[in-house]
Amino acid sequence: MYLRESLDNILDKDPAARSRLEVVLCYPGFHALFFHKIANSLWKMGLRTTGRFVSHLGRIFTGIEIHPGATIGRRVFIDHGMGVVIGETAEVGDDCVIYQGVTLGAGAAARQGALSRDTKRHPTLGRGVIVGSGAEIQGAISVGDNVRVASRSIVLKDVPPDSVVVGVPGRVIYRNGEKVAPEKPQEDVPDIEAQAIKSLHDKLSELDGTVRELKSKLKQQNQELAVLKEKVCPELAFTASSTTNSSVELKAVDQDPVDVFLQGAGI
Repeated sequence: MYLRESLDNILDKDPAARSRLEVVLCYPGFHALFFHKIANSLWKMGLRTTGRFVSHLGRIFTGIEIHPGATIGRRVFIDHGMGVVIGETAEVGDDCVIYQGVTLGAGAAARQGALSRDTKRHPTLGRGVIVGSGAEIQGAISVGDNVRVASRSIVLKDVPPDSVVVGVPGRVIYRNGEKVAPEKPQEDVPDIEAQAIKSLHDKLSELDGTVRELKSKLKQQNQELAVLKEKVCPELAFTASSTTNSSVELKAVDQDPVDVFLQGAGI
């Protein structure tokens, strides 16, 4: 019943799927659920090593690593799936969609080794969550129902239901269909990428001002040199004037795309 429901769910959600036979033969996400169903049953029976071995076979066969201790809900669709990693204490709710390269990891708890064994250290996804390709959700956090996590985002804190999350670290930009004002990055988890871009942008602005100042001084010096040559040697005056006219003025940009990015990042 579980696998048939998953099969019908893939046919319903993926426009590329055209028949049940195609899904059974060609969809690694479906195969991964099949292996996990067996591995999870063995895990619950106390056959931990056997369960891990079955999940390892599933990883070799599909490229999708689901720990046998993970809880996977009904009608979960792992699309493409290569590189997906779902940790031991992760919980994935019903009707979730997970794309390739997604990690539901332990975050900082993984660095504690055996001290964190048998503790909740992986995320919990609610119903109807969609996680874009390459996204990472780390730690024992909760992601509410119907959340959309953008590709390549890194989510490190709880996300309320009906939200859209983007960025590194993940920020809620829409909630209940309404745009959310940019949040100031947490001091303990700074947006390193945005801050680096801002630092480079400020430095370029400073250099741009310096270049403009130097060009202005050079233009003034050329004019003074032209006047001096005209007095000393009139036939060489045209050289200075041609040099002055050849200077290129920097054009102002109406809207700097870097400013737009930094504004979206809340910096």
